[in-house]
Amino acid sequence: MLTRKISYYILAICCISVGLYPFIYFVIDRKFGLLASKTDALLTDTLWNTMFYTHIILGGIALLIGWLQFNKKLRLKNLNLHRKIGKVYVISVLLSAISGFYIGLHATGGLSSKLGFTTMALFWFFSTLFAFTSIKKGNIIQHQKLMIYSYAACFAAVTLRIWLPILSNIFGGFLPAYRIVAWLSWVPNIIVAYFIIQYQFKNTN
Repeated sequence: MLTRKISYYILAICCISVGLYPFIYFVIDRKFGLLASKTDALLTDTLWNTMFYTHIILGGIALLIGWLQFNKKLRLKNLNLHRKIGKVYVISVLLSAISGFYIGLHATGGLSSKLGFTTMALFWFFSTLFAFTSIKKGNIIQHQKLMIYSYAACFAAVTLRIWLPILSNIFGGFLPAYRIVAWLSWVPNIIVAYFIIQYQFKNTN
């Protein structure tokens, strides 16, 4: 029980910290981090910028609020609040995933990076969409399973920022690390989500 509580609080801290990260782009020169690898032509492209800011702002919101949905006490105590947060999460994710797919097509690092990020965007979009349609049909168990997958994909924003500096040091540069992190940031999350689901719902199959 104590371990679960500690894990939950660590999850919350990570999600809040990274969820607020996009606001950095509004207070300092934005050409840092991932944007430092982008061309000037791309950084001045109106459509790309629209998609980029849509992705990071709404993705940040989804990350900020999504972890609250896994608090069983909060869900049981205030189901109406759970539903309201859920609606904001779903809208944020669907729009962030669509825009994420677009910017994924322009990802630095070539085909590997592009495939990694666009596949993640598709997984995030459809796991969230099907979670929403499941609860609309009254299938609570399916909804809960799919939301675990959805937030595992959302949590890629955290794992990317953990893996990228580590891999950059290992491989001696940003590009080789970025090609790997395009997959490593989210595929292990989905695998972990699978085992969490198998454990939590083992008596419902």
